[in-house]
Amino acid sequence: MTRPGPRLHILTRSDLDDLELSPSEAIGLVEDGYLAYAQGKSANPAKLMVPMPERDSVAYSMLGYDGSLHQAAFKTSYRQGSTSSERYYTTITLYDDATGMPHVLMDCQRVGATRTPASTALLARTCARPGARTALMVGTGIQGIRTLPYLLTAVPSLNRLRLFGTHPGGIADSLAAVRATFPACDVELVDDVEQAAADADIVVAASGRAAHPKIQLGWLPPGGLLISVASKGVAEGTLSQADYTVATNAAQVEVTGRRMAGVDGAFRLDAELPDILSGSAIGRRSDDDRVFAFSSGMIITDIPVAHALATRAIAAGRGSEVALWS
Repeated sequence: MTRPGPRLHILTRSDLDDLELSPSEAIGLVEDGYLAYAQGKSANPAKLMVPMPERDSVAYSMLGYDGSLHQAAFKTSYRQGSTSSERYYTTITLYDDATGMPHVLMDCQRVGATRTPASTALLARTCARPGARTALMVGTGIQGIRTLPYLLTAVPSLNRLRLFGTHPGGIADSLAAVRATFPACDVELVDDVEQAAADADIVVAASGRAAHPKIQLGWLPPGGLLISVASKGVAEGTLSQADYTVATNAAQVEVTGRRMAGVDGAFRLDAELPDILSGSAIGRRSDDDRVFAFSSGMIITDIPVAHALATRAIAAGRGSEVALWS
């Protein structure tokens, strides 16, 4: 006789593909993740990164615990070929702290495509100068296509949106994401990033190795905010050039953002986003500061998004179950 035992729910990319959290819901989930971490309820060790010595590829691993949801998680990512998203594979496994059992294994592409723009929006909300009007989005990959509607949700004073991208499909998806939530908003396509940055209050760089000059903080006007989404699209040494520097997590910067340090290799960070959200740090010192914010993925923001998407998918009858240790 087969005994009932632990079962793992598996959710594929197609199981999750048409599930969508609203910008406000996603931003709220990610903010809750940061706040629980700031309050000491959650744990987020620095990610491990292993470049593959025999090919252009890199592997990442993250472990963390969300003290609000009582969920532990492991996330793994492998990118074969750093210029392509076609060979990027990422998964997350959720563990229930009450039982100690893994209960969901899921593709993590949709999770990352949701929590990344939510983190960007929170950086914009807390670090942009008051009354910010213009935002420039540079990049139209999977991590960036939801950024503009998330920015509009978090910074409602924005009334001019500009977009630079090199992939027609990504541009179309980015425009569609804005129309889905803010149908009356227009997005201006630009082809000169330096010129567009010159009068932008917020510039988001999520462009990988796209064909444009690396963004320099000095291109932005006084008071401008440059947010780097762990990208290659920002000039080296940007941390040393800023009047004020912010990161989602200082330890993560030293793993994934070493090229941002000054010529002496030193990392000067003024604040971390969880502390800004909790009120124990500030997002800028003055309205004229040029602020640089480095956004690196933290698993404590993946967990609440993954949990919400998994809950919705399972309720809809998606995925399959396997018996563990059978």
